[in-house]
Order: sequence, then C-alpha cells, then structure tokens
Amino acid sequence: MPLTTYWLEHAWLDTNVEPGVALEVTEDGRVGAVRTGVEAPPPGAVVLRGLTIPGLANAHSHAFHRALRGTVQVGSGTFWTWREVMYSVAQRLTPDSYFALARAVYAEMALAGITSVGEFHYLHHAPGGTPYADPNAMGEALVAAAAEAGIRITLLDTAYLSSGFGAAPERHQLRFTDGTAEKWADRVGALKEREGVRIGAAIHSVRAVPADQLATVARWAQERDAPLHVHLSEQTAENDACLAAHGMTPTQLLAEHGVLGARTTGVHNTHMTDADIALIGSTSTGTCMCPTTERDLADGIGPAVALQRAGSPLSLGSDSHAVIDLLEEARAMELDERLRTRTRGHWTAAALLRAATADGHAALGWADAGTLEAGALADFTTIALDSVRTAGPVPRLAAETAVFAATAADVHHVVVGGRTIVESGTHVAVPDVGEALATAIAALRS
Repeated sequence: MPLTTYWLEHAWLDTNVEPGVALEVTEDGRVGAVRTGVEAPPPGAVVLRGLTIPGLANAHSHAFHRALRGTVQVGSGTFWTWREVMYSVAQRLTPDSYFALARAVYAEMALAGITSVGEFHYLHHAPGGTPYADPNAMGEALVAAAAEAGIRITLLDTAYLSSGFGAAPERHQLRFTDGTAEKWADRVGALKEREGVRIGAAIHSVRAVPADQLATVARWAQERDAPLHVHLSEQTAENDACLAAHGMTPTQLLAEHGVLGARTTGVHNTHMTDADIALIGSTSTGTCMCPTTERDLADGIGPAVALQRAGSPLSLGSDSHAVIDLLEEARAMELDERLRTRTRGHWTAAALLRAATADGHAALGWADAGTLEAGALADFTTIALDSVRTAGPVPRLAAETAVFAATAADVHHVVVGGRTIVESGTHVAVPDVGEALATAIAALRS
C-alpha cells in the first residue's frame, strides 16, 4: 500500500515532461507507481505545483570551502593562491565546528533541490596531523551533518599523502595525510555504511598520492565495489609536473596503475590530450564537471562534449561552493561550451538534467536514485514555474525553462526517501539556513 500519493502538475519522466502525474510512495521510501494522464489530484494526494524532477546529485563537494565564499574574491591570483586561503580555513576546523558548518551547507544544498552529495573528504586529523581519539571523527561529523540536513551522502574518503610527486606533506597538509595508502585503508575500513550513507574512496590527485600507492587505493575500492573519485588534470602545472616525474600524463599514469574504470570518476578532466580523452572514454570512466568552480578558479573549460562522445558519463558538482545551484552547473556546462565553440545546442535540457540526476547518483553509488519510476528511491525536487524567472513559457518546455532560467531559489519542495525535507521553500529541520551558515562561519573566524 502507498504511504503517500503526490499529484505532480508536471513531471520530468526520463526524456519528456508529462502533465498530471500521480506518484505513489511506499512505506520503505521508494516509488511504488507512476501514473500519467491524471488530470486532477486524487483524493488525499499532496499537490505539487510546478515541475517535479528526480532529486539532484551533487557529485563533488568540499563542505568547508563554503566558508571561503566572498573572502576569496578580493584581489587577483590563480588556483594556487586561492589554495593558500583554503588551507587557512582548513586549519581552524574541529569535528564539532565541521559538523555545524556541514549541517548548514547540506541544508543549503537541500534548499537547492540536492538530495545526494559526494563529499570529497580529506580533512582527517587534528592540526599537526595527530589522529583524533576516533580516527574518523571528521568523516563521522560529515555523515551526521548530512543526516540532520536530510540528504544522502557518499563519503569519498580521500588519500592525500604527498605535497607533490613523492615530496613530504607541507605543514598545512599534515591534517590530510595518513602517511601511506595502507594506513589510509586501515582507517577508512572502520567506516560503516548505513541508511543514507555510502562509503567511497578518492585519490586526491596524482601529485598527492605517489604512483606506487595508487593501486592500493584502487584495490580498496574495487574489493568493495565502491565509487572511486580523483581530481584529474585540473591544472596545466600538474600535467607538466607529472610528465616531468613519470614521462606520461596524469590520465596515463592512472590507467597504468588500474585506477580508471566504470566505478571511477575523474573530477574536472580539464586539460586533456586526445589520447587522454580516448582512455577515459574507452574505460567508461566518468567525468564530473564543476563549471562554477572551474570558472571561479580560472581553471579553464574542459572537453566535456568530447569526453561524453568517447564514452564518459557526465555528472555535476558544486565543488568549492562559489554557489550551490545544480541548475546553474547544468546550464553552465552548455553555455561555457557555447562560448568556447561559438555554436549552440551541445546538450538538450533532458541530457543536462540526466547529468544532474541519474548519472550523478550513479557516480556516487546510488544507482537506484535519479529517476521517477517504480522501484526507485523516492527522492524528488519540485521547481516553481511561476516565479519571475520561470513564468511565461509553455508547460511542454518546462525542462528547458528549469535548466536555462530557473535557479536554486525556485526550488520549493524536496523529498528524500519519501520524507519531506523542504516545504514551501523552507528547510523542515533547519528553518533558518542563512543564520546557521552565518553562525558556523563566524565561529571559524573568531
């Protein structure tokens, strides 16, 4: 028997928008049935006006970077100067303060229609590198924060062992390192999956994990059938250093050590050779594009079209949280490509929504999320079609309106596992997300 029936004024069902959809949610938090052509709400149904889509998947997040918003926009510089500011924030976090910040950040994500986050987590230990009494205290703080915010989390626990191609970690990187990949694996092995939680792995980058230890991380993920993510070719300086150290590109180095594959996602994949693109595609390695961060850090525009054509599934992430808006990430991927090529229409709205939903969830190990169909997790998001941004276009173009005009501010209802976490634009558990963010960030500056 259904626990709740929702009547969706418009629903995006895989490739098209359908008017009048009745969606039943079962007691175990899954979609029981989807009926189209339902012109009026059934008795007792929850009515959701606007466009309902599957919940959005934020496939790449560094929660503590949210504290940098605004402060890193003063003056000029590069990715490398931005990184120094980021390190200064990282040094001030404790498990308690990280929980408070992440809870607010994940609530902000929920308000933006995000129902799953991939947290690329490398801030493991106390300042100076001493482990906490619970060596996974920082990771557990993130898991607890996601639970309170009501969203699913894939904790991508990250191996970060070197300051660059075998060099010892610098002072501000001591919190990140376990010393060796074997010690990293021992610590991560104590983390447990539970309701709403997946445990995955990450290689921070080829500069941060020595080549002879890459396979250890890859094997850990393979043995558990867990997602494996890696920052890849975000900067040309990293490519040049890898060529100097190993005589090959970062992509080639990862391939040589068994890192690439269908469970693996390269984050950014910005500065790639044709051979790199072919390797990524032929191994079905995914690509997570983070356009708002890539433009904020002046990284460049990655070859997303070529990567997808080669066979790499695309997902999206808000990364440094310059903004948290997956609709903006989706349209930015298309609009950046338009600027680069001076042509339009590289992806349809449906293709961009798929990257933001089903393919993003798959990259995080939630293969049963990201669609509105029977048996899927009942995670969905409703976007207003009558705001100053979205009013006007005909309903059959609701997906195009959502992708190319709507923002996170147009999300008004979010359900995760059949449980409402955002209602009428307000987070149910964190009523004033702005205040929670301000309080958490101010505490780090005091």
